[in-house]
Amino acid sequence: MTLLAPTEPEPGPALAGRREWTALGVLMLPLLLVSMDVSVLYFAIPSISADLRPGATQQLWILDTYGFVLAGLLITMGALGDRLGRRRILLGGAALFGVASVAAAYAHTPGALIGARALLGVAGACLMPATLALIRVLFPDPGQRAKAVTLWTSVMAGGISLGPVVSGALVEHFWWGSVFLVSLPAMALLLVLGPLLLPESKGAAATGRFDVLSAALSLASLLTLVGGIKELAKNGWAPLPALAVLLGLLLAGVFLRRQTRLAHPMIDLGLLRNRAYGGSVLVNLLAMAATVGFAVFLTQYLQSVLGQSPFEAALWSLVPTGGVLLAAPAAAGLAGRIDRAYVMAGGFLLSAAGFAWLSAVDRATPLWVVLVGGAVYAGGLVSAMTLANELALGAAPPERAGAAAAVLESGQELGGALGMAVLGAVGAAVYTSAMPAGAPAAARETLGGALASPGPVLEAAREAFVSAMSGAAVGAAVLMAGATALSLVLLRARRGQEAR
Repeated sequence: MTLLAPTEPEPGPALAGRREWTALGVLMLPLLLVSMDVSVLYFAIPSISADLRPGATQQLWILDTYGFVLAGLLITMGALGDRLGRRRILLGGAALFGVASVAAAYAHTPGALIGARALLGVAGACLMPATLALIRVLFPDPGQRAKAVTLWTSVMAGGISLGPVVSGALVEHFWWGSVFLVSLPAMALLLVLGPLLLPESKGAAATGRFDVLSAALSLASLLTLVGGIKELAKNGWAPLPALAVLLGLLLAGVFLRRQTRLAHPMIDLGLLRNRAYGGSVLVNLLAMAATVGFAVFLTQYLQSVLGQSPFEAALWSLVPTGGVLLAAPAAAGLAGRIDRAYVMAGGFLLSAAGFAWLSAVDRATPLWVVLVGGAVYAGGLVSAMTLANELALGAAPPERAGAAAAVLESGQELGGALGMAVLGAVGAAVYTSAMPAGAPAAARETLGGALASPGPVLEAAREAFVSAMSGAAVGAAVLMAGATALSLVLLRARRGQEAR
């Protein structure tokens, strides 16, 4: 009789220690500043306009250039990080962000400020995918990685909310350039500590030829697509932005087709067919569409309906962040006990309930009721997005972590633009139908056009806008219901295995 020695259980992934968690804290510095820069000009733009005197078109470019360039270059910079090294791209982006921030702070002409904002977008595109890709390297253990991604998502959401508050406080006490200089200490600290704490990592295709044409197609398709959608959201139907959207879709199709023919493609299309990754990208797109599309209405509601100053509105807008800080860690902990698809579906369903709550708002609704609804939808939505980010990152092979993170973030940028267009169109239709036929033409189009109108017209416009916000909330709730269904269909584990 032969006795068999007991087999040793296979060791799990190595656990991260103090060094890795300290490195995560360092990674949060650029993420916070990059996300803040999306909204940091909200209060600085009046001072910039008074000092530099930009034209109307130049002012729009000052506001939008950063986001356009960031969205257009995410995939390119994520793929470059996989080839050249994620830490190298991160530190290069930090250095460029610091230089561009100084250039923006001391710009003396609108053109110089627009150029500096474009450089900030390039730097931000280097930083964002690299931070998420390095988390994949630092935390191979799924449980620890889930906590790290929870922090990543919370910091990103918090940075966008903090941007207007920081901007308002700085402009009140200093000159407008200070909103850019605030990033310098954080970037300097990253440049000092990054080489000491962050590992260098490259993908398997590090020696492959980088396809410049793919990079150009990626940039052109995202710029035209996101730009066209945002123009349609701002100004309604017009031939030129509609043509830009069609051109963007065409260029995106050419880009995707080219990836199937390359030995070393910029993005792995097979990864998008993976249920865990592709499904996560899709539900995150819907989540960003809901939150960004509705945020436009909530900001106007606080200022133009309730009469708050921009700074007051920014402070009140921080309240829903409390829901995020409570819900995101709880969801991450719950996902360790049950199938995360159910937790994600619950988060999206909670978000739908928050939007449904807000659809019942009227002119007599107290502010605290609105803030409760905001906290509910934000907490549910961001907690579900956190799990989707972690699921997508875990599904991507480590050698493709940079490109995978970039595609995930590009989907979020596209979702935000789509949300502004779709929910904006819903709100505009409700607003127009709710306005009296005898109101001035400008007042019938937007609430802003009614602010200079006589009292009865302005009050009717405010009533109509609240109805429009309710319509947008219904649309956002529908999007969240769709994300709930997709989470259950695409992301549920099958027979004890991860979704594929």
